[in-house]
Formats: sequence, C-alpha cells, structure tokens
Amino acid sequence: MSDVSRLHTVVCDMLGCEIPILLAGMGGVARSELAIAIARAGGFPTLGMVRESPQLIASEVAAYRRGSDRPFAVNLIPAATDRDLLTAQMETCLELGVAIFSFFWDVFPEAVAHAKRAGCTVLHQVGTLESARDAEAAGADILIAQGVEAGGHVHGRTGTFTLGAALIGKTELPVVLSGGITTGTQFAEALELGACGIQCGTAFLATHEAFAHDYHKQRLIDASAEDTVLTDAFVLNWPAGAAVRVLKNSVTKALGATLIGHDPSGIRHEIIAHDEGIPRLLQSTDSPLRTTIGELERMPLYAGMGVGTIREIGDAGDRLQQFCVGATEALRAQPESIPSRRSIAWKS
Repeated sequence: MSDVSRLHTVVCDMLGCEIPILLAGMGGVARSELAIAIARAGGFPTLGMVRESPQLIASEVAAYRRGSDRPFAVNLIPAATDRDLLTAQMETCLELGVAIFSFFWDVFPEAVAHAKRAGCTVLHQVGTLESARDAEAAGADILIAQGVEAGGHVHGRTGTFTLGAALIGKTELPVVLSGGITTGTQFAEALELGACGIQCGTAFLATHEAFAHDYHKQRLIDASAEDTVLTDAFVLNWPAGAAVRVLKNSVTKALGATLIGHDPSGIRHEIIAHDEGIPRLLQSTDSPLRTTIGELERMPLYAGMGVGTIREIGDAGDRLQQFCVGATEALRAQPESIPSRRSIAWKS
C-alpha cells in the first residue's frame, strides 16, 4: 500500500473513507460487488440505483452490508425518475438507514431537502456553475464537477478541469472532479487544483467486479479517446436532450453528423435485447449488463475520454491502488499538503 496521507482531504472526513476517490453511481453497473471492492480498497462506494425498484435497492444495500461495514451512497436521478418511484426509492433508503445520497442531473430541491431533513449527507453532481449554485442553495454538502469528457450522461459542455477551477473559485463547498480521469497523475492534478477528490466511472467499469457485460468491458480496453462520441440519440428513458458519451457503434455511425437533436417522442420502439426477460429498446439508455442478451453492439457502451489509458480488465481494488501510487509519486515533489475546504458560503 502506498503512503496515502498526502491524499487525505475533508471529503475523507465527511464520507468516512481513506482515499478521496469516489465510485461513480453508474446505473446498472455500480452494484454491490463493485461497491464492496472500492470500499475495501479505501475509496468511497456508490450504488447506482437510477430508476431501480425499491426491492432491488433493498437487496443491493443488504448485499453491500454483508461485504462491508463502511459508509456508502445511493445514487438517484430525480429528473429521470417517475415521482412516485422516486418517493418510494428515497423512503426505502431511509428505512434502511442509508445516510448518504448522491444526486445527478437537474437539481430537485425537494429531493435534497428530503434527504437533509433525515440527517443525510448529500452529494450533487453538476455540469455548470448555475447547477452548482442551485445544488448548494438546495443544501448539498459536496459538489461533483462533471466535465464533458465523462462517460455516460453528460450534464454540461465544459472540460473537467476548466469547470473544476471555475467552481472552486466560486464556492467553498468541497469540490470533487469527475470526467475523463483515469490516472494517478490526473488525480494529483485535481488535488493540486484545490479539488477534494475525484469521481471515476470508466476506470472502474473495466473491472471484474463491475456488473457490465464482458462485451462492454472488452470494447473499453480496446478503445481510445477518439472512439468516443457525445450524442443524445440514446435518450429513451431520459428527458429530451440528455446527451451521453459512448463508444462509436453502428447506431452512431448511421447518424452521420446528426449526433444531437433527437426527440424521444419520434423514436420508434424496437426491441433489440432482453435483460432477465425485460425488453431493451434501440436508442434507450440501457447499457448491456451481465444479464443482458441480444444485439449488444447496438446498445450504448458508455465510456469517458480516458479510455485510452485503460488496457486491461483488472480488479477494482488494484486499479484504485494504481491511482494512489501514481498520485503520491506525482505529489512527492510538491512542498506542502493538499488544501482542505470546509466552509459552505458561495462566493459572490
């Protein structure tokens, strides 16, 4: 184990982890097995439960707790979830004693307030300064600045480090950077910028513990940054205009230059796969999981622009340790420790 003392930030204190590396709440992919591996390695785990049933949430929380007693978050996305289901999800989480929520996409103040009234810590991923301001006003405790390099759903159009620098200059809430970060050197750069940690998806998707299909994982390790594209063609199940970063496939290639501007109401529903008997539609946001069978190539294969640095499917704990080794080596020449940000006032 590398010396991680210089990687410690206020986020570690707030979330109860040793290393300020957060597992992104990847829907369908970030389940208990991956979350346990991240927790055991000292990072902070998130269960990706977007639009999942209360029953699956309860099952995954129980499975996580059988493997780890460390704190964890449940990721929910109010903007992409039916109101009744969202209420049931949150109530289930609170009944189970979930103490940390991670939200994404548009800020729903009532969801944040609901969690805060229950005494929970709230992380909110944002893609713009306006959304960051809204999240802080709603009561979020930690902001995750997501850059356009990120895989999966992408909320803004600004680069990760550019957005992070602007946000750190505007708020004194702890800021975590997310999007295209796959190396320890980038982790160190984020800390040097003043961020309190990083959140990673793609790097942990290409691991044995991720619930993604092996086909998806293999495509990731074979890809480079130039193989990703930002499009809203995979939009069924989400609000119109919700863009995603995916690996190019036959669907994106058929679009030509028309990658943005797809209205979900005009998309024909064509079943191309099944997941434990549940049909998956062409141009839906459903990526292939371990349990998926069908035309996997035509499904969205989420990937951030850091894919070119990932060349093998490994263990999640080993990959997190690689981040730490790379970061500590990069920071070794730096004269002082990383700044911790604790206050919560928005700078005018």
